[in-house]
Amino acid sequence: MRIWLDLANSPQVLFFGPILTELDGRGHEVEVTSRAYAQTTHLADQLKIRHQTIGGHGGRRLLSLLSQNVARALALIRWARGRRFALAVSHNSYSQAIAAALMRIPFVTLMDYEHQPLNHLCFRLANRVIVPEAFPVESLEKYGARGKSETYPGVKEQIYLSDFEPDPDFLRRESLASDRALVVLRPPAPWTAYHRFENGLFDLVLEKLTGEEEADCLFLPRVPSQAESVRHLSRLKIADRVYDGPNLLHHAQLVVSGGGTMNRESAIIGTPTFTVFKGELGAVDRSLIERGRLQQLQTESDIGKLKIRAADNRKPLLSSTNLLSEVTDQILG
Repeated sequence: MRIWLDLANSPQVLFFGPILTELDGRGHEVEVTSRAYAQTTHLADQLKIRHQTIGGHGGRRLLSLLSQNVARALALIRWARGRRFALAVSHNSYSQAIAAALMRIPFVTLMDYEHQPLNHLCFRLANRVIVPEAFPVESLEKYGARGKSETYPGVKEQIYLSDFEPDPDFLRRESLASDRALVVLRPPAPWTAYHRFENGLFDLVLEKLTGEEEADCLFLPRVPSQAESVRHLSRLKIADRVYDGPNLLHHAQLVVSGGGTMNRESAIIGTPTFTVFKGELGAVDRSLIERGRLQQLQTESDIGKLKIRAADNRKPLLSSTNLLSEVTDQILG
């Protein structure tokens, strides 16, 4: 089968990496498009995924975001025309959803956050919707996925972390080794459709942790403008490259993020993890909080919970099933 996979955001590269290998092993031919946003293209290159970059990010303004997605959908149509794809697959790529619908290519979307308004678009245009079992049934129905959804146990990050083996030489090789604790910080993304407001709590987190003498703080910007906004903080190292995420999170003593995949990766690996996400928490994140894997900072007083502790015997949260094979079966239908 000829399959078209679209990578629209950096976490999707790690997620689809093993699925691509599985599809290839089953004899399917997959072509990949990518979007120039965050570290998506760099990660794809790092993992040696052959891809065609089409389009980029639309910026902070909602109108620009919408127009960019429409323009990218038209560009994807021009690229895909004549390639005779039997299936289009993505993790809620809005532009691919539009392009596939207009080209009448069966479209499969995966998603793990029920408060994304644009689920209305992807779920309604999809032929099949695949979500974690924690995803609320009422949300599937609200977004138009009734009768065409499938679920899998656990969370999507367990698919590619199931065989993760830490590299003991990672910190030295990446020039991050020191006698101080490594703290990883990733800011919120206030331009997204589900998080369109500023989050001052993260600034207070930066102020506290960069003042800790025993900590080396590494800041992972989502877009270049976020790096520029913190250059005045002398004790903050701003990432100037794409790191091996799972190894970075494993070797950290503390991870604080504005939400998203990195929080869940860190929680599954077993690193103390805090979220400052101010939107509506998804069911997947709530389940990790209930299991003591993730903590939420909601007020200024909560920042006192941030303690830098020595590395302990971490226990990864591994899946009890072969998620890779199961999800690949669901994608193929």
